[in-house]
Amino acid sequence: MPTFVALLRGVNVGKSKRVPMAELRALLSHLGYTGVATLLNSGNAVFCAASGTPGQHAARIASAISSELKVEVPVVVVSAKALATIVAGNPIKAEAPEYSRLLVVFAQDAKTLSGLAAIGPLVVPPEEFAVGRKAAYLLCAIGILESKAGAALLGRAGKSVTTRNWATTLKLQALASKGGD
Repeated sequence: MPTFVALLRGVNVGKSKRVPMAELRALLSHLGYTGVATLLNSGNAVFCAASGTPGQHAARIASAISSELKVEVPVVVVSAKALATIVAGNPIKAEAPEYSRLLVVFAQDAKTLSGLAAIGPLVVPPEEFAVGRKAAYLLCAIGILESKAGAALLGRAGKSVTTRNWATTLKLQALASKGGD
């Protein structure tokens, strides 16, 4: 059964948009997903589904969170296979101490992803930025809060994308690889 990763944007960061991971796991199970597991407290879930596309799962999960948990939150879903491609396709090489400053940008569709190229002019060396086929990557070498590109990516990019740092992305890939194909 195919494995998917759900990435909720902007939950559990401040006092608003609180989504307890136990409630998220219960909600996903109630929707009929199996093998549900969450990672950290920032809206990451891995699940299996017999059918459906990532876009269909994203819409279904966002709707259920809205109606059941009363929280409006954008959701991006990628398959475990796509996540493996995203990890393998990262053109930015970073060492373990930099993993928290290397952001992976997930979008539900390629058009949104290609639109992120507009952030490129904000990148200041030693920062690095690349837009791939399935994700974008930004290394904020001096720190995310100090990066104009990072600020633009986290703010102006809007509700259609979500970011995870490289360490979290690798943990999600490890968790998803245990779930099946």
